Amino acid sequence: MITMKLPPFFAILLLLLCTSPFWGNAPVTEAIWLNLPPSGTKCVSEELHNNVVVLADYVVVSDDHSHTPAISVKVSSPYGNNLHHKENATHGQFAFTTQEAGNYLACFWADAHNQGKGDVSVNLDWKTGIAAKDWDTVAKKEKIEGVELELAKLQGAVEAIHENLLYLKSRESEMRIVSEKTNSKVAWFSIMSLGVCISVSILQLWHLKRFFQKKKLI
Repeated sequence: MITMKLPPFFAILLLLLCTSPFWGNAPVTEAIWLNLPPSGTKCVSEELHNNVVVLADYVVVSDDHSHTPAISVKVSSPYGNNLHHKENATHGQFAFTTQEAGNYLACFWADAHNQGKGDVSVNLDWKTGIAAKDWDTVAKKEKIEGVELELAKLQGAVEAIHENLLYLKSRESEMRIVSEKTNSKVAWFSIMSLGVCISVSILQLWHLKRFFQKKKLI
């Protein structure tokens, strides 16, 4: 009987593959359920960096199979650019690649003719980054399957984690610079406030001394 001992790196890699959420075509994201009030808006936001693929599907779920209420949907970027806008919809999809870093907002509200008829349930499947990639198309295009496909998925996940770490590092650097500038401004403001207080105290003493001298009290 021939046995083969795997190097530690490959053993760890296979362990990651077996425990990875991609294994067995398991879902990598969970759907979000929104209950829209008859009047009002509900929004979902996520902070993303540049060059991130976003793919989302939404559908109205109604207990009344004879009538499905309609909703309006609007997706906007951190700078207010309109990425998706649809009215009188019962289902739909939007996809885009982020061009700006920040909070991306998806807002849902019931159409006017549905107001006063109760809440509207909306199922939203929001995918970003590696989860939004069409791996079936990649497998057909590159002619890979099985372990090779799982390795490609794992590589994509590692690259996405690396990009997120770089983004968090850049945000931490920006926040540190802002904090240092704020601390510097606060320090100068404190020094100026102390200087003003000392100057006012000296002027008060000088004024009192002159007053007492005029009254010949000292």
